[in-house]
Amino acid sequence: MIKTYFNPFPELITKQYKLRQLDINDDNEIFILRSDEDVIKYLGRPPAEEIADAHKFITKINNGISSGECIYWAITLKTINKLIGTICLWNIDKKEYKAEIGFELLPEYMGKGIMQEVVPLIIDFGFNRMNLKSIEGEVDPGNIKSIKLMERFGFIYNRKLKDTVVYSLYKYDNSK
Repeated sequence: MIKTYFNPFPELITKQYKLRQLDINDDNEIFILRSDEDVIKYLGRPPAEEIADAHKFITKINNGISSGECIYWAITLKTINKLIGTICLWNIDKKEYKAEIGFELLPEYMGKGIMQEVVPLIIDFGFNRMNLKSIEGEVDPGNIKSIKLMERFGFIYNRKLKDTVVYSLYKYDNSK
C-alpha cells in the first residue's frame, strides 16, 4: 500500500543539506522561486506577483501534505535554515503507485551540484518509505539541465505530451 501520511513531517539530511517542511518564514524565497524568470522559464506557470502569492502557496502546500496529496521539502544548508530551493513528490497516484518529482533552486544556487546530492534522497524516500513503484518527471524538452539530472539517476524517456516530455524511473523489484 502506498504511504501518504507525513505526520510528523519527515526531515531528511544529506552531507551538506537539510530538507524540512516549508513555513511562513520562507515567504521571500518562495516568492523569488515563483516569480524569477530564470526559475520559471521552463515551468509553464505565471509568475507570482506579490508576497501574498507566496503565503497562499505555502498554505496550499502544507494543506496538501496534511491531506496526503504531496510531500514537499524546503532545501536548506545544514548550517543555515534559509530556503535555497525546493523538491517534492506530487501528483501522487495511489492506484498506480507513482508520483511526480519536482525541484527548483534559487538562481544563485543553480549549477552547484545541490540536486545531485538531494535527488537520491527523494528517490529513496519515494520508493522505500512511500512504496512507490515509479517516479516521473515532466519537463520542458528545452530544459536540458533537468533532463540530464534525471537521466543521471536512471530516469528514462517515457512519452511526449503536448508541450513537455515525461521521464520515468521504476523501482527495481528483485522479489520475483
